[in-house]
Amino acid sequence: MHMADALLSPVVGVSMCAVSAAAIAYSVKKIKEDELCEKKIPVMGVMGAFVFAAQMINFSIPATGSSGHIGGGILLAAMIGSFPALLSVSAVLVIQSLFFADGGLLAIGCNIFNLGVIPCLLMYPLIFKPIIKKYYTFAGITLASITAAVAGLQLGSFGVVIQTQLSGITELPFAAFLLVMQPIHLAIGIAEGIITAAILCFVRKMRPEIMESVFERTAIASGVPIKNILIIFAVTAILAGGILSLFVSSNPDGLEWSISKTAGETELSAHGSAAEAAALIQEATAFMPDYNFKTDKEGSFKNGITAAGIAGSAIVFLIAAAAAFVISAVKKKRKKVSDL
Repeated sequence: MHMADALLSPVVGVSMCAVSAAAIAYSVKKIKEDELCEKKIPVMGVMGAFVFAAQMINFSIPATGSSGHIGGGILLAAMIGSFPALLSVSAVLVIQSLFFADGGLLAIGCNIFNLGVIPCLLMYPLIFKPIIKKYYTFAGITLASITAAVAGLQLGSFGVVIQTQLSGITELPFAAFLLVMQPIHLAIGIAEGIITAAILCFVRKMRPEIMESVFERTAIASGVPIKNILIIFAVTAILAGGILSLFVSSNPDGLEWSISKTAGETELSAHGSAAEAAALIQEATAFMPDYNFKTDKEGSFKNGITAAGIAGSAIVFLIAAAAAFVISAVKKKRKKVSDL
C-alpha cells in the first residue's frame, strides 16, 4: 500500500509529511519518558530489519489477481512498543523510498501515516493491547493480531482513498475506488493478522518476557537471555530478503490492483514541478531502484532482489538500532544531570 507521488497533490503530500513528522516527534518524546533498556536496542534493530525483509514478500490473494504483503506495524508494536515501532516503520519506509524508489518521496508522509501511525499509535493501544491484557493466550494473541491488522488496513486503505480525493485525482472517483480498496485490503489484513499471530505466538513460547516488558512498560530483566531469538529473527530476515523474495507473487499489490480496477491502469502519471523534483531526488539517491541494480540487463532481476533484500535489511537494522541507542543515551545523560 505504498502510495506513489502521482496519487497526491503537493499540498496534501506536504501536509501529511507535517502530520507524520509531528507523530514521530511525539514518539521520540514518549520513548525518552518510557523505559528503553539496552536489551531493547538490538530488538528494535533486528525487528526493523525483519519487517523490511518481510515487506518484500508479496503473497497472492486467491481468485483476485492481486497480492499483498505485511505492513508490520502491529508486529513491531507488540515486540518493542508502539512509539519505537513507529520509528522503525518510518525508517523502513524512508529507506524504501530513498534507496529503492519504492513509494513516492512526496508521498512519504502519507505512507508513514497509513502504514505506521494508524497501526502503531491507534490500532495497537486501542484494539490489540486491550485484548491481550484480558486474554494473554495463544488464542488471545491470534484474535488481537487479526482484529488489529484488519482494522488497521481498513483504516489505512480508507486513508489512501481520502488522500487521493483531497488531491483531486479525477481518475479515481471516490465511490468506485473505495469499493475496490476496502475488500482487497480486508483479505490482505486477514493474511497479515494470521502471519503476525504466528510470529507473536512463537515469541511468547520462546521468550515471553519480550512482549511482557512491552505490556508493562518495563525493562527486560538483565538475566533474561534474548540472544537466540534475535539470531533467529536476523537469520530469517536474511533468508526472507535474500532468498524468499525471489519467489514472490508477480501480481500487482492491493493498491495497484485497485487503481487498475478503477482507472484501467496500475500506475498513474505524475505531473507538476513538485512531483518532478521528488522524482529527480529519488533518481539520485536510489542506488537500486525497484530493488534491482541500475546496470542490470533483462534476466538478471533476481540477483538485484537478493542484494536489495540483504542491503535494505542491514541499513534498517543500523538506523533503527542507532536511533534507539541515541535516545537511550540522551535519556541516561538527562537522568544523571537531574540526579546531580
